[in-house]
Amino acid sequence: MKTIIITGSTRGIGFGLAENFLKLDQQVVISGRSQESVNKAVQSLSERFPAERIFGIPCDMRIYKQVETLWETAASHFGSIDIWINNAGIAQPQTSFWELTVQQISDLAETNISGAMFGARVALAGFMGQGNGAFYNMEGLGSDGRRVEGLTLYGTSKSALHYLTRGLAAEVKGTGVIVGGIRPGMVLTDLILKPYEDRDPEDFAQTKRIFNILADKIETVTPFLAEKILQNTKNEARIYWLTTGKVFWRFLTAPINKRDLFKDLVS
Repeated sequence: MKTIIITGSTRGIGFGLAENFLKLDQQVVISGRSQESVNKAVQSLSERFPAERIFGIPCDMRIYKQVETLWETAASHFGSIDIWINNAGIAQPQTSFWELTVQQISDLAETNISGAMFGARVALAGFMGQGNGAFYNMEGLGSDGRRVEGLTLYGTSKSALHYLTRGLAAEVKGTGVIVGGIRPGMVLTDLILKPYEDRDPEDFAQTKRIFNILADKIETVTPFLAEKILQNTKNEARIYWLTTGKVFWRFLTAPINKRDLFKDLVS
């Protein structure tokens, strides 16, 4: 049984990962910015899984002391930490960069970049002290160099995260610690749908067409990711859901395979 800290795990992919790690008989530490959101997530999971394998701690990743407390409290509760997943992140409205407010730029950069670095600093220091551990960054749009119009800020943050993953993997080489990246592809969560909230309905209809070809629901992607994370022992591994081959096949079969991910979607 492994103990896994997942930042930003009160909803979305993080919550889905926690749920599937529990299905695989692991221990999870739930974390989100507010005590209320953490309590709600822990309560939901405790109704279906043994409560002794679930622990919740509020943490704002922008505040280094809170990130330190997340590690220390979780390690004290469970004895040690085996895996840390840097999942916490926020999105941006899809718009030209110069139309973003200074506050929007600051909030996203502090969460997606500084927060990820704080998580890496705390987790890797802890793992080095233990002599073992696995650290993962949740990469995404921008990590592979692709660009989407109107999402420059978010893509920049994920591009930085990709470099951080590579740099950290090089630094831990030869130790008992490994570093890797997770690429879930397009998953229908609040994070990916939020930028399109205020778009023109006709414009969003075109976006939905692409989503229906390439995207997946949380419950489809997270079981695969959880299993691969537990199986991985390789440093600088990338765990992909939406591979190049899968993208090609989905576009090829789109005319006959009519997917509708938005039917009965619960966001």
